[in-house]
Amino acid sequence: MTAVIDLTLDCADAQLLAVFWKTALGYVDEPPPAPFSTRAEWFASFDLPEDDSVDDGAWLCDPDGLGPRLCILKVPEPKTAKNRLHIDVRVPGHGSPDERWARIEAESERLVRAGGTVLETFDGHHVVMTDPEGNEFCVGAAPA
Repeated sequence: MTAVIDLTLDCADAQLLAVFWKTALGYVDEPPPAPFSTRAEWFASFDLPEDDSVDDGAWLCDPDGLGPRLCILKVPEPKTAKNRLHIDVRVPGHGSPDERWARIEAESERLVRAGGTVLETFDGHHVVMTDPEGNEFCVGAAPA
């Protein structure tokens, strides 16, 4: 039996990153766990400090159930170094190397419009980017 993983991003603004990563990955807000009907109801079931808010977190999932869950959690400390683990956004589609590269470039441009930043381009292979809070990720081609 294999383990199921979640990916967790620490951040300053969970809702900002949730919007970006839903756009980047095609993910949706994960429904609250049973028996709760809303995330706010679930959040209220914990004995948390009064200044904690359900908006300090976001829980995203692949609508097809294939990709890992993405948890985005507000933390008080800022990001201080390069990520040791990062997300690779893999652009699907077949075709020639030039056609695949065109799709990678188009996806990178779409993610810039969504709030990402290009850090470095490795022509014909992948693009290194950051999300709106500086978390690194790559855009490349999915296996043919």
